[in-house]
Amino acid sequence: MTMMTLHRKKLRSSRRTTAKSDFFDGLPDDLVVFILCKLSSSASSPSDLINILITCKRLNRLGLHSVVLSKAGPKAFAIRANNWSDSAHRFLKQCVSAGNIEACYTLGMIRFYCLQNRGSGASLMAKAAMRSYAPALYSLAVVQFNGSGGSKKEKDLRAGVALCARAASLGHVDALRELGHCLQDGYGVKQNVTEGRRLLVQANARELASVLRSATWRSHHYQHLYSCLTGLVSCPLLSDFGCNVPAPELHPANRFLKEWFGSGRGISGQGMRLCSHVGCGRPETRPHEFRRCSVCGTVNYCSRGCQALDWKLRHKVKCKPIERWLGVDAELGGLVEGGDGENVAVG
Repeated sequence: MTMMTLHRKKLRSSRRTTAKSDFFDGLPDDLVVFILCKLSSSASSPSDLINILITCKRLNRLGLHSVVLSKAGPKAFAIRANNWSDSAHRFLKQCVSAGNIEACYTLGMIRFYCLQNRGSGASLMAKAAMRSYAPALYSLAVVQFNGSGGSKKEKDLRAGVALCARAASLGHVDALRELGHCLQDGYGVKQNVTEGRRLLVQANARELASVLRSATWRSHHYQHLYSCLTGLVSCPLLSDFGCNVPAPELHPANRFLKEWFGSGRGISGQGMRLCSHVGCGRPETRPHEFRRCSVCGTVNYCSRGCQALDWKLRHKVKCKPIERWLGVDAELGGLVEGGDGENVAVG
């Protein structure tokens, strides 16, 4: 009788244990880390990672594993400027320590422009550039072209062209466009109009191809493209020459800059201006650093690439000559020198 009672107690105990057990606890850490790597690389927003970290202690521990953080994609770092905090800064630094080049670039841009920690920001962007991260190479090229963070004498046009060429070879469309304009104008490199135009055509072809592959390209865009190709309507396919394509998606770092300075949170000196291209967000680091439209004088650009993009997206319609600039040639992509020594971009 006693043996039967003990056996029944053991059965009841084993049933309770089985009912309370969780199959997740039985999974090995390596498998969970592998799954979390896939989730972090495909995260569509920072909240995707945060929701994992707050689920349970085990996921919090494994979600902060260096391998998981090193695989996180750019959208995992798409922190909004109004949500910036010490904890967000620490998270980005942790990702940088894990070797994530997206985090290196994003934190580098934030430190260089928003927190005005030029040395640390440039160092982080250089760290990403050394691992052939094209956006970092292009951003450093813009810094070199403008002498950002220093004086006008610290511009290094040749270094800017070299960085652009490297980014362009990795498929960065803005760098390819910038390089094309540099060759056309002889800016930092020996002038070669034919090669410059070839690179501009190549940049536009790549831009059009990326638009066709994107999810934002809807059915009516396909119909419009078909009409263009069949001659039903007249519409050039190359964006620098008039093609009406959607604006490219903002990189999280550029969106952060735009929101940071747009909200007035950023500290800028007297006379400092933002790049007028809606997809950029870069501010001047000294007065008269950016190029100004020589036709209307109302917009400013950190680079020829931003100038060309803004021209086709909106400024071409809005640009109107003012009396001060009536004598200036208005061909897209040219540069003239302002009376006060600043760069002036021709709209």
